[in-house]
Amino acid sequence: MPSETLLRVDEKTLLHRYLNEAREALLWKLEGLSEYDVRRPLTPTGTNLLGLVKHAAGVELNYFGRVFDRPFPDPPLWSTADALPASDMYAWPEETRGSVVGFYGRVRAYADETIAALAVDAPGVVPWWSESRRAVTLREVLLDVIVELHRHAGHADVVRELVDGAVGMQDGNTNMPAVDGAWWSAHRARLEKIAAAADPALRG
Repeated sequence: MPSETLLRVDEKTLLHRYLNEAREALLWKLEGLSEYDVRRPLTPTGTNLLGLVKHAAGVELNYFGRVFDRPFPDPPLWSTADALPASDMYAWPEETRGSVVGFYGRVRAYADETIAALAVDAPGVVPWWSESRRAVTLREVLLDVIVELHRHAGHADVVRELVDGAVGMQDGNTNMPAVDGAWWSAHRARLEKIAAAADPALRG
């Protein structure tokens, strides 16, 4: 059952809270890392931590700007339809960590202005969606962006663990068992053994 605290919070405030949790989780994953490590591509498609933050900025810029006829002033080329493939998913050589994080801060403030100014049922149009579903409300956009940013926060969890082994859901709450590195090594070995045993081709 919902807690009494949640019942007292209005819908937009609650949705905004979940949005901020995803934002902060993404930024937290950059903390304590070198300039190299925040840019390291650690999947075959190049997923990297600073790129995830940059992509989040592009998502918010468009969904809370263009969708509600509040285009962000001077949007960068990588955030437009004319951008090269995946150009919003990594920091370019001339972009610093500070410039990417700072830009996301500007976008967040702009998005927050949209959220504050509109009712949750305020209409908008997502021109890059199919015609049958492009008419939306602020409620739908908030939910869509929350889902996308939390998904990318999950990507950041995995990438950060690959970079230096650091794990955790949010600052001050790892949401992980209180065990040491030796336990995790044994656990991983145990899972590898289970996986191999499940595959007839590997049973010998």
